[in-house]
Amino acid sequence: MMSMQELRRIAAASGNIVFFGGAGVSTESRIPDFRSAGGLYESGSGSGHSYPPETILSRSFFMEHPELFYEFYKSKMIYPDARPNAAHTALAHMEREGRLRAVVTQNIDGLHQAAGSRCVLELHGSVHRNHCMNCGKFFDLPHIVSCKDAVPACDVCGEIVKPDVVLYEETLDMNVLERAAEAIASAEMLIVGGTSLTVHPAAGLIRYYTGNKLLLINQSPTPYDGRADYLIQDSVGKVLSELSGLS
Repeated sequence: MMSMQELRRIAAASGNIVFFGGAGVSTESRIPDFRSAGGLYESGSGSGHSYPPETILSRSFFMEHPELFYEFYKSKMIYPDARPNAAHTALAHMEREGRLRAVVTQNIDGLHQAAGSRCVLELHGSVHRNHCMNCGKFFDLPHIVSCKDAVPACDVCGEIVKPDVVLYEETLDMNVLERAAEAIASAEMLIVGGTSLTVHPAAGLIRYYTGNKLLLINQSPTPYDGRADYLIQDSVGKVLSELSGLS
């Protein structure tokens, strides 16, 4: 097994690192994930309704029951007080050093940008962007959080405001997906962290990497463990801090 010192040396010598991350990056900021024990899917909607989270977070449910969607969304999906953790800080540090070229994330919390990362490709959108479904007016997260109405409405045309997050039954933004695939394909070193690699098409992106420096960091096994050149089952924040030289 390769030592952290050797991995740090490999990362330090790499001029084009790409990071691909999932919910496990944000759990260290106390944002629950979806699929692990005690995660969002296991805990249910928590709203007094019998609808499972997968149903509530679908496009059709949003259109048919926007008030129930927002009840769940605002209580379970938005964490405005969350702050970047060691993983976010380490990645932003590597970007400032010129080693990290892009962060590809499945998360919607905006914590990478809050930590200082600039090239962030958000596969599933962001809670920080919200638009009127009719006229397209932009609304930020504080507007959604502070809205007293059951369903946020546009102050220009009165239509529903929808979060810029990818719901079930919706497709990913092809421009973001293509940029992520290009970044991963051209990476010298690919670091994958905090993701079960079971959500497609996002998980399939790592197949574009053809190099020999694939580092996979996750607390539990993934379907891609056998593809990894280096495999570490530990905290993403801890490993990235050591890898970046911040600890």
